[in-house]
Amino acid sequence: MRVFTTVPQQDLRRVGAAARSAEAEGYDGIIAMENQHDPFLALAVAGAATERVELHTGVAIAFARTPMAVAQVGWDLAGSTGGRFVIGLGSQVRAHNERRFSVPWTPPAPRMREYVQVLRAIWQCWKTGDKPAYEGQHYKFTLMTPNFTPPPIDAPAPAVMIAAVGPAMLRVAAEECDGVKLHGFCTRKYLTDAIMPKIEAGLAKSGRPRAQYEISGGGFLATGPDDESVARRFEWVRQRVAFYGSTPAYYPVLAVHGLEDLGLKLNALVRQGKWTEMAQEVPDDVALLFAAVGRHDEIVGAIERRFGGLADSLTLRGDGVGEVPPGLVQDISRLPHQFRGLPR
Repeated sequence: MRVFTTVPQQDLRRVGAAARSAEAEGYDGIIAMENQHDPFLALAVAGAATERVELHTGVAIAFARTPMAVAQVGWDLAGSTGGRFVIGLGSQVRAHNERRFSVPWTPPAPRMREYVQVLRAIWQCWKTGDKPAYEGQHYKFTLMTPNFTPPPIDAPAPAVMIAAVGPAMLRVAAEECDGVKLHGFCTRKYLTDAIMPKIEAGLAKSGRPRAQYEISGGGFLATGPDDESVARRFEWVRQRVAFYGSTPAYYPVLAVHGLEDLGLKLNALVRQGKWTEMAQEVPDDVALLFAAVGRHDEIVGAIERRFGGLADSLTLRGDGVGEVPPGLVQDISRLPHQFRGLPR
């Protein structure tokens, strides 16, 4: 299994050393998230400081940026890192698009499909000089003048992965993208019953083998050096399950376990502003559905049981697991997975 980590996005002065350390420790890649900080800036610094590790946005909010803006930064980062940059995109939910990013909301799956298509159209134009001719319902790319056309890069254009939870976005991920970044709010049953059939159908439709498609994530980790630290992490998982479970967009995950009433109860608490009371509504057996749990000396087996045969990669430090003991990355890396790399 491929193992990713994070870098300190809050302080770009620390990114270079952290990235070099991750590369030396054997991580396959670095993830930068768009929570409190921009995901592209840290990866630019990390790319300049490393030679091997992949660099993924995990994920950048798509609709808050035009496709041209993402295409440009993706092209530059791919070129300057020898093709190690991967664009991970997410739609975010309606409230955040409208009220935090100030962008209009439309059904996200059709819009994301066009977004990925127009990214590829832009890069194809820059690579070959083809006349731009993409016209969709949401996005248009029909103008590219020499003054604004970047020079060719000595690397492939970035791979594109998207975050997906529900069936419509999963279809887009499988039919249009190079991989899918699954949410932590995911259970193994949701992976097997809801996600994999959509991925397999989409890959068949697009004529691509599973070995050239990466499935990333799909659950949380609760680990640490001792039982006490694992218990603390498990409480963090419980809080995450409560937070995401309160959002209607994530109800399909609860539905496969017959837990729709829990989602409604959590949503009601949010509407009442009772944020601190939400986690109390998530019992141990429900929280356990969403995570691989165990001490550092147990976690490899727990990861294999929870993710094995389904996910190709996971993020270790990005789940807040603290310091990782020597050799754990390599132990996880020995777990089998299906992804063998993108066609280049």
